[in-house]
Amino acid sequence: MRIEPGSPGPLGATWDGSGTNFALFSANATNVELCLFERTGRRETNRIPVPEHTHDIWHCYLPDVRPGQLYGYRVHGPYEPSAGHRFNPNKLLIDPYARALKGDLRWQDSMFGYRVGSTREDLSFDRRDSGPAMPKSIVVDEAFTWGNHVPPQVPWTDTIVYEAHVKGMTAMHPDVPDHMRGTFAGLADPQVIDYLVKLGVTTIELMPIHYFPDDRHLLEKGLHNYWGYNTLNFFAPAARYISRGSGHHEFKHMVRRLHEAGIEVILDVVYNHTAEGNQLGPTLSFKGIDNASYYVLAEDKRYYSDTTGTGNTVNVAHPRVMQMVMDSLRYWVEVCKVDGFRFDLAPSMSREGAGFDKSSAWLDAVMQDPTLQGVKMIAEPWDLGMDGYQVGNFPPGWAEWNGRYRDDIRSYWRGESGYLPPLASNVLGSADIFDHAGRKPWASVNFVTAHDGFTLVDLVTYNEKHNEGNGEDNRDGHGDNRSFNWGVEGPTDDEAINTVRTQMRRNLIATLLVSQGTPMMLMGDEIGRSQFGNNNGYCQDTEFSWLNWGEDSEQEVGFRKFVADLIRVRQELGIFHQARFLHGDEQSGQDGAKDICWLRPDGEEMNQDDWHAVDPKVLGMVLAQGDARAVVFFNSLEDEMTFNLCEPLASVEWSVLFETVDGTVHRPGRGPAAGAPFTVPGRSMLAVIGNRSH
Repeated sequence: MRIEPGSPGPLGATWDGSGTNFALFSANATNVELCLFERTGRRETNRIPVPEHTHDIWHCYLPDVRPGQLYGYRVHGPYEPSAGHRFNPNKLLIDPYARALKGDLRWQDSMFGYRVGSTREDLSFDRRDSGPAMPKSIVVDEAFTWGNHVPPQVPWTDTIVYEAHVKGMTAMHPDVPDHMRGTFAGLADPQVIDYLVKLGVTTIELMPIHYFPDDRHLLEKGLHNYWGYNTLNFFAPAARYISRGSGHHEFKHMVRRLHEAGIEVILDVVYNHTAEGNQLGPTLSFKGIDNASYYVLAEDKRYYSDTTGTGNTVNVAHPRVMQMVMDSLRYWVEVCKVDGFRFDLAPSMSREGAGFDKSSAWLDAVMQDPTLQGVKMIAEPWDLGMDGYQVGNFPPGWAEWNGRYRDDIRSYWRGESGYLPPLASNVLGSADIFDHAGRKPWASVNFVTAHDGFTLVDLVTYNEKHNEGNGEDNRDGHGDNRSFNWGVEGPTDDEAINTVRTQMRRNLIATLLVSQGTPMMLMGDEIGRSQFGNNNGYCQDTEFSWLNWGEDSEQEVGFRKFVADLIRVRQELGIFHQARFLHGDEQSGQDGAKDICWLRPDGEEMNQDDWHAVDPKVLGMVLAQGDARAVVFFNSLEDEMTFNLCEPLASVEWSVLFETVDGTVHRPGRGPAAGAPFTVPGRSMLAVIGNRSH
């Protein structure tokens, strides 16, 4: 095996058409060995001392190594947990920059740097070789023909996000070939893409696709890591989502096909922690390469600072670790053409010292990076650390999951008192949270359901979570669901209860789609996907979590059409997704109409006392944009309400846009004529559209 010095950059294994350069960062290692494996990964064929060490980068060039070569590292250094060092050359380590991995993690005690079961715990030292049970890094050729690829570049104001799971979306699709179900190829199937196009979503947000293992404790219970929030490598796609051949080629093909249909691809990314856990976790990659650099350590360096609830926190403040995260982001944008990212537990990446810092080095790095300009960046703006709830505090250019929107809209529609002011604030894009530093309404990613929590149908079917199948005695999952079963816990044959439940689903979706900001829907909510009361299905990789593409009931076909029609109406009417916050300002050059006005049932504008009157639960929202006028009536009372309109609204020629009581949606201007007064049935919404000039 010929060995040349090579270059300290780029990091990872880089095939240049002639040979392969290997480069690995470790500031505290004393020696590094590069291990090569035969094509099955079972036998180590070469163990090569990496000869060069430049600026904390260990590197060499192997002229005889081609794409497809399997490899890993063994890193030498002190095993001193009390000093933060956990080097153990007996453990084969995954290259943090590996573009692909072969094989699954086959859990064995040899994967731990210490002797499992020792009374000294992680202060002991394990000399067994973990190589046979470890996935192997793969040298890859990145060449891919994109052709005349053009990204959709959907404006933020027109964006409708659909949160989906690669496997869950296609595992049960009857028209996707068996070998492609649950994979990137399955998601690229024309029938699946056609479904998304007809639904009207513009952007699919994929739950984690970076390589992740199944947790050992889950496998021991016969469960699997379904969601994927346990990343082990930030460049390699999860092998479980690859039908055959090259994972990156299959992923890129999926992106190209979705882009051709006008649909963007956003990745849900987990840079805040890794699958290596705390001091008692395995040594798989970062922990054995340079634990003290890659992780945030506690004052006692044997332990980890954990703001993620997973045992460790990635040390993004370290320049080389930040480089890895930034290189990963740029890689998925430049090489794989993705359109954006949703950052899991984003405050954990933005902490400097103990607290969140909106001017942290990492956020500044993202803001100035030319590759990431124009890429959609979405923060999950909370973590488990001190002051971890940071909704509204991310910099301009970011969008954020609006957890307050979810909670307040749920509370209003289940009939709680005191939620009329929050309803009004939230449907206008939560200006009290986001309207600063020139931010726009799209910064608020509005949702009523997400992967973490009840599905939409479960939200109106269960009062309590039912997570017994997770094997934790129903202790896991959030307890504050703000759900309501409307009389019976779980499914029922009671027609009256089912009618109310369907109507409440329409109310929740309709509220989402008439709200200013960026709406996000959960996969399957449009066809009644249920997890039978489980609000934490992270370990349920079964039909329990997958989208059921079987024969839909007439009711669910109707509900899907209602959702698709509402999306179409929203996209056709810019009045429901405006580019600026609405504050009740008079429009210049018009008839003095305000851009937003709130009405009482008698048609008069709400005053300060009205918002806090005894248990107000009904409201009229009047939107004005140019000559266009729209009125949306909200009624969370059980009884119907009559709304009047005062001049000049009373003289507008109105047509019905939609009614949630029966699920009818009309094209703007084509609905049946409507005139004041308007009767709004109990627990429903009514929207009408008109034009000032008519």
